[in-house]
Amino acid sequence: MKFHRFFIVIVALAFLTDNLSAQNDSPSKEKIPSRGYAVMEPGWKFIPHDFERRAVGDEDVLIEILYSGICHTDLHQAASDWFQNVYPMIPGHEIVGRVKQVGKKVRNFEVGDYAGVGCMVDNTCNTCTTCKEHEEQYCQKTIFTYGSKDVDGTVTMGGYANNIVVTERFVVKIPPNAPLEKTAPLLCAGITTYSPLRYNKVKQGDKVGVAGFGGLGLMAVQYAVAMGADVTIFDPVESKRETAEKMGAVKFVNVRNAEEFEGLQDTFYIILSTIPVAYDVAQYLNMLQKGGSLVILGIPSNKDAPSISINQLSKRRKIYGSLIGGVKETQEMLDYSVKHNIYPEVEVIPIQKLDEAFQNLAEGKAPFRYVIDMRTLDFLEEKKP
Repeated sequence: MKFHRFFIVIVALAFLTDNLSAQNDSPSKEKIPSRGYAVMEPGWKFIPHDFERRAVGDEDVLIEILYSGICHTDLHQAASDWFQNVYPMIPGHEIVGRVKQVGKKVRNFEVGDYAGVGCMVDNTCNTCTTCKEHEEQYCQKTIFTYGSKDVDGTVTMGGYANNIVVTERFVVKIPPNAPLEKTAPLLCAGITTYSPLRYNKVKQGDKVGVAGFGGLGLMAVQYAVAMGADVTIFDPVESKRETAEKMGAVKFVNVRNAEEFEGLQDTFYIILSTIPVAYDVAQYLNMLQKGGSLVILGIPSNKDAPSISINQLSKRRKIYGSLIGGVKETQEMLDYSVKHNIYPEVEVIPIQKLDEAFQNLAEGKAPFRYVIDMRTLDFLEEKKP
């Protein structure tokens, strides 16, 4: 009888242990309560918003967001400048935070690690040519950080919030010695400019032009200089000339002064255009060497979209766009940035100043990059019954 009771106790303990182990190995299938600042209709009026993230799956990482950068794309998306978006919308795709939970199949992240998320959070393909080449950003089945249909059928919400759930292979490691508030913008502004420079194999002595010296332009100049290129900056704000020189540019051209363009025809191996408003594309195309490339990175609203006549295309010059970079290249960019101390100039703001920041960005009055300190997020009061 005693042996029988002892056996029952052992079995019960084993059953309990197995169940506890299973609970620890498997994340909860409950959706994640989340809070952020959203626009409820096209425009830049942000309000606090409660919502739910999808449940943490076996291959997912739950991240507590610490900093979120403000990108010019957020401005256009919030206003539906390119196409009609879905609302409510929480923008933000320059995200840095701390890992709070991992799925049982996650191998590269542990609770407490610093992690970054850019413009993508998942992909339901992973078999097409672009995925195999680690350029998931061009796959038709990529799920973007906000405004996309998520794997559970909900609409993804971005980084102006307290947390985010992301598939592990779309999370990048943040080096422990990186300044987090300056690292956040690298997840879009950094990779967007780093990728085309790498793709074009920019090297020592190449002549590189950077059109627009804002959030993207600042990053482009630093990377190109680090790669050994001779960099010329084009911008209408004269006060940026001194900063351009400090960054290592060999020339600053004030685009309001026509005489400063003299002698620049057939000069550049590559020009990166980060301009987010209407401009003369042909002016930059004509400054390329034979076979040179004009890479379009800044995308104006539809009403301000520039155009070019095919009669202006000559000398085998190329013009094309480039979209961020794949996850593998984004990790490479992060490591390169930390090694070479390449970061944006940022102004850290509380989330309550989002409306003001967006207005400044729209009017060209913003500093190089706004970054939201997510610790300033006001939690909504509990709803009274």
